[in-house]
Amino acid sequence: MLNIRRIALVTVLAAGTAGCGVNTIPAKEEAAKAKWADVQNQYQRRADLIPNLVSSVKGAAANERGTLTAVTEARAKATQIQLTGDQLRDPEAMKRFAEAQGEVSRAILQVRQLQEAYPDLKTNENFLQLQSQLEGTENRISVARRDYNASVQDYNTTIRQFPTAITAKLFYGAKPLTPFEATTPGADQAPKVSF
Repeated sequence: MLNIRRIALVTVLAAGTAGCGVNTIPAKEEAAKAKWADVQNQYQRRADLIPNLVSSVKGAAANERGTLTAVTEARAKATQIQLTGDQLRDPEAMKRFAEAQGEVSRAILQVRQLQEAYPDLKTNENFLQLQSQLEGTENRISVARRDYNASVQDYNTTIRQFPTAITAKLFYGAKPLTPFEATTPGADQAPKVSF
């Protein structure tokens, strides 16, 4: 009979201890900390990725901008060289005019080559990729913050519910974790990227 009482007492204590959150509380706290590490990881990813993407787009845009600038400059030079009816007989004037027009033709050829290469070389594609990466990065950060807040809510709820509230205070001195909240002015708006 004494053994049955002991077994019953151990069973009741084990069941009571299992329900008090001795193991649950630290597990949930660590889960919330891991979720915060995910948030920090996404911020670091953004800090590392965005400047590299912007530099890449700037470089590709500079290449195309150089081509377009060459066309504009060649066109401007060509329009400065005017031939009057009297100059049509002057070989030097004709040569200058032909050279200026040749520069425009070469520059336009570069633009045509650029247009033909657009499926492979597009600056537009680089801008679209940058835009996509910015959006994806912000979405990843948002998801990580949401997951962190859900984990914090789970932990905070656990340490406030009976009987785990007793265990949380007595064994761990547990205090609620702070959820992520935007505190930076303008944090509710997407960052602006300028070139």
